[in-house]
Amino acid sequence: MALSGDNEVAIQFPFFNVYQDGRVELLWPDLFPKIPPSHDLITGVQSKDVIISSEPKISARIFLPKLRTLDQKFPLLLYIHGGGFVMFSPFDIPYHVLCNKIAAEANVIVVSVEYGLFPTRPIPACYEDSWKALQWMASHADGIGSEPWLNDHADFGKVFAGGDSAGGNISHTLAFRVGSIGLPGVKLVGIIMMHPFFGGTKDDEMWLYMCPNNGGLDDPRMNPDLKDLARLGCERVLIFVAEKDYLNVVGKNHYEKLKKSGWKGSVEIVENEKEDHCFFLRDLNSEKALELMQKFVLFLKQTSA
Repeated sequence: MALSGDNEVAIQFPFFNVYQDGRVELLWPDLFPKIPPSHDLITGVQSKDVIISSEPKISARIFLPKLRTLDQKFPLLLYIHGGGFVMFSPFDIPYHVLCNKIAAEANVIVVSVEYGLFPTRPIPACYEDSWKALQWMASHADGIGSEPWLNDHADFGKVFAGGDSAGGNISHTLAFRVGSIGLPGVKLVGIIMMHPFFGGTKDDEMWLYMCPNNGGLDDPRMNPDLKDLARLGCERVLIFVAEKDYLNVVGKNHYEKLKKSGWKGSVEIVENEKEDHCFFLRDLNSEKALELMQKFVLFLKQTSA
């Protein structure tokens, strides 16, 4: 039965509805159950939650690989979860399991950031919070930051950023900022984008709605031009696309644009055949998910000397 007045849906987007009175209703607000941090007795990976900023509130879950020596140093990965800029969390079971697995297999410290989500905090909160997380990580480069795990065990000459879907998009913007304004004390070696969201799909209007102050369809966060791509502040980029994903075409377009941009780094693209968007979150032990994870881990291990 059709609703009238303020209870009538004015706009329908893939992840939420907007009512006539401006209310936003998320379609899947709690799709995944959450899990507390832990000490994985099988892999030896420890995890804990930290507060990066109190205003705005930004938190993260940190994963520390098993220590072989008390002074052991590890590369550092900032992981940025997906969810269409409106949902999910580092504390959701699939992301906890994913980051725990990355920490164990790649032998890296993972900082999985809890960034602001629409509608509580519209875009650009996701970009600003993730940038603050990267800056917070960099504040430990001199060994006197607020988090002992980073002070004692992070190698800031081997830093990465990566994520899936919206998180892949955000990872790109971080690399652009590093290339544009720098990040003292840190060397951003590479970024990993798994099935990243970029402009050129039916979701463009949704992103523009979530970002009140936007630059239209050519907003550089959604559709970076060649000049912006040439300024990426990292050496290597790895892009995953899925054959059945509607974002497949924009991921491939981004790869081609990056190659033409004049950027001096190296970029690789991997297509997950017969798979859909972020399929690995459903079962990290499936054959195709294990293949993706093997490539992800190898990329992290191939750090500069």
